[in-house]
Amino acid sequence: MGTIDHIMHIEKEQIKHLHFPKQEVLDTKRSKRDRYRKLLRGLSLGNLEHLKVKIVFADDEGTKEVETTIWGITDKSVILKQSTIIPLERIISIS
Repeated sequence: MGTIDHIMHIEKEQIKHLHFPKQEVLDTKRSKRDRYRKLLRGLSLGNLEHLKVKIVFADDEGTKEVETTIWGITDKSVILKQSTIIPLERIISIS
């Protein structure tokens, strides 16, 4: 994915109204591996420390950012509170 010009901050409740393309946003195996490692760390921080992480992701309209707690990770998605889901392949970064 190219450079990120503008990142719109949204609330997690808005995510269920977004539409996600199927294309992967990361282009190397290493960046995908790093993303998964950071998601696992975010999951631990949320479950053990009750800390939120910042997730930058892309929907069909552009790049968005949400600050939230990760409740679960599957092989295809990240699960947030209230069964809100972000497809794994649409996540750009986690901090």
